[in-house]
Amino acid sequence: MAVRSKPITSITRWSGLAALLFVVLLVVGPLITLWLRADTSSALTSADWAAVQFTLFQATLSAIISVILAIPVARALARRSFRGRAILVTLLGAPFLLPVIVAIFGLLAIWGRSGLVSQVSQSFGMERLNIYGLVGVLLAHVFFNLPLVTRLILQGWGHIPVEHFRLSAQLGMSPKDVFLRLELPMLRAILPGAFLLVFLLCVTSFAVALTLGGGPKATTIELAIYQALRFEFDLGKAAVLGLIQFIICTVIAFWSLRAAVPVSFGSGLSVITRRWDVSSKVLIWQDALVLVAVTGFLGAPLVAVISRGLPALGNLPATIWPAIVNSLTVALFSAVLSVILALALAGFIDDLKSRHNRMSSVVEGVGLLMLAASPFVLGTGLFIIIHPIADPFALALPVTALVNAAISLPLALRALLPAMQHNRQTYGRLTDSLEMQGWARFRLTTWPAIRKPLGFSTGLAAALSMGDLGVITLFAPPDVETLPLLMYRLMGAYRMDEAASVALILVALTLTLFWIFDRGGRLGHQT
Repeated sequence: MAVRSKPITSITRWSGLAALLFVVLLVVGPLITLWLRADTSSALTSADWAAVQFTLFQATLSAIISVILAIPVARALARRSFRGRAILVTLLGAPFLLPVIVAIFGLLAIWGRSGLVSQVSQSFGMERLNIYGLVGVLLAHVFFNLPLVTRLILQGWGHIPVEHFRLSAQLGMSPKDVFLRLELPMLRAILPGAFLLVFLLCVTSFAVALTLGGGPKATTIELAIYQALRFEFDLGKAAVLGLIQFIICTVIAFWSLRAAVPVSFGSGLSVITRRWDVSSKVLIWQDALVLVAVTGFLGAPLVAVISRGLPALGNLPATIWPAIVNSLTVALFSAVLSVILALALAGFIDDLKSRHNRMSSVVEGVGLLMLAASPFVLGTGLFIIIHPIADPFALALPVTALVNAAISLPLALRALLPAMQHNRQTYGRLTDSLEMQGWARFRLTTWPAIRKPLGFSTGLAAALSMGDLGVITLFAPPDVETLPLLMYRLMGAYRMDEAASVALILVALTLTLFWIFDRGGRLGHQT
């Protein structure tokens, strides 16, 4: 006899509602504040509409390319076991985790007009590469987002019980049949959410478009908002552009959620074993070439950053230590707040799923829409709200941490929610029949399921906050610095050796934070 799912517990319900209210207020409050304080009567110019068109085009193309390339990479990692695999999986997060300004330096060192590829091309009589404009924006976005999508898809592969692969081998199914019967349904469930994340990240991308956009023809909405706030102080235009960006991302978010096809593979023993369906030499060489190619594409810019920063370590500026303390404080606070909100929302959405599927989709969409809001609009609105009661410049670091946590929330939610849903599908009725509730249910069933994605999400949020150069650039007073802001100011003063040394310290701390949390979530597991 089927056991009816138990009602939502009060802790899950109230914590989820509180997190949902917090997210809504944080998105809508600054936008409404900016709108009310601004003169929105002036119409947008043709240049503003061109920025909207370019934003949609580059974000869509970047998301499609990133998702398509991530599938063979995740597939190769999912079906191969080799020495150094754990290190490769960890380093896959490095490009996305790198501070944008540091990563762009590495990309230019490889693909720029004076980069390694241009030098090789010139030696064969070909012209130097010009990556400024659409090509540069796409290259940078794929560099940043390919590892993230790979990790998300790799988690989806891990949800397929290994018994299914053993059975497919016993039935003599070909690799093509395995892909169609097992892997494709999983991809149909994972890819819409992955596409949504990359699209939203590319829409709200600021530093990439600023450094590689190539002028007015490659201007994004985010750049137009920044120009309206920083140089024109046109709050009306910033509010209108922010609202347009929010509407675009809202439409794409709900489309992606509707396009996702839920899939359940049942339960298994979750014992890692070899894959008999991929033992042919052709497939082995195919996976090896894929992994070597992606390692070269992602690793070469990282090597360039390290080779430039190591000789400059003797030129560390005197303000490096306060900047390190500020960056670590902001990063840790952002990470903790982000995962708390994500856990509360994921638990609430998961419990709603079996009772009010449409309502759960709405709540999930609200949680993911944090990426739809411009950090500059959020920061400006928060400072206007704070100004009557406190000095906003004195609160630059807390406001930066709050905005960073908000921006990281959709990434954490996207990683945690599938794990919770898979756990409920596998063990939900059993735990309900045993009347297992509260701490016992969390400790015995929920925690083992979310430990790995929770560690990944925490590390990701901390690393992204470490490298943020958004709100802090607009509002930090001269005596307050984080590592990215310190590097930005050194580069502006043409103190390139000191900037290179700060870049290496920033990269080391960012990757270390991510490794600590991610590795902590994967201890005792093979990912």
